[in-house]
Amino acid sequence: MTQGRLQGKVAFVTGGGTGIGAATAVRFAEEGATVVVCGRRQEPLDAVVAQIQSAGGKAEAMRVDVSDEAGFTAALNDTAQRYGQLDVLVNNAMAFSWGGIETTSTADWHSNFSTSVDGTFWGTRAAMKLMKAQGGSIINVSSICGLLGTASMAGYSAAKAAIINFSRAAAAEGALSGIRVNVVIPAVVETPGTAGMLSDAATRQSTEKLIPMGRVGQPQELAHAILFLASDEASYITGAALPVDGGRSAVLVTAL
Repeated sequence: MTQGRLQGKVAFVTGGGTGIGAATAVRFAEEGATVVVCGRRQEPLDAVVAQIQSAGGKAEAMRVDVSDEAGFTAALNDTAQRYGQLDVLVNNAMAFSWGGIETTSTADWHSNFSTSVDGTFWGTRAAMKLMKAQGGSIINVSSICGLLGTASMAGYSAAKAAIINFSRAAAAEGALSGIRVNVVIPAVVETPGTAGMLSDAATRQSTEKLIPMGRVGQPQELAHAILFLASDEASYITGAALPVDGGRSAVLVTAL
């Protein structure tokens, strides 16, 4: 049931066409926010907007690649100009390469940072300028790979680790202007990006054995946490890095 925790707020969600971003956009709209969803593909963005509007919410889609500094910054500035404010930014978009360190090219290494780290920096920088007068909330999405080492994902792991500490620095800078910056840290979440891995029963079972709660996460569960950090209920929380991972990062091993 709608409680209006973001009533009158304007929120911008990157990577908003699928998975965690889409679930977050829907959840924000349910709580009264006007939501701008951005991503590289128009069709899934339009589907999210249609879902929100069919339920009586307010949303629009913007086709934006957050690895394009000028385009991403312009989209945020345009949103604030047209709606009169920007209250919430969720930096959720990511990209990654897969492979061992010895065979990773410099271009593949950099590809892990252009969306996840550079995009988060550009979005946060623009949002802090737009939020300075009235305050706001920025939520950056990291990964358990930013906490724990993962073979064949060195670039992605490094990028997601960078997001965590960048967010702490941003929180320190934004605090006196009422700008809160926090991080959510998912582990394995059932999204289109993990569908291939989780469709294999054996792989899914071995993955779930590593999670104390015995199951992978759902996008809505991450959306609930992001909503909390975006809302006034988290008014005294900034610089936090919140694992939403079924206990995965809390344990060295789990029972077999």
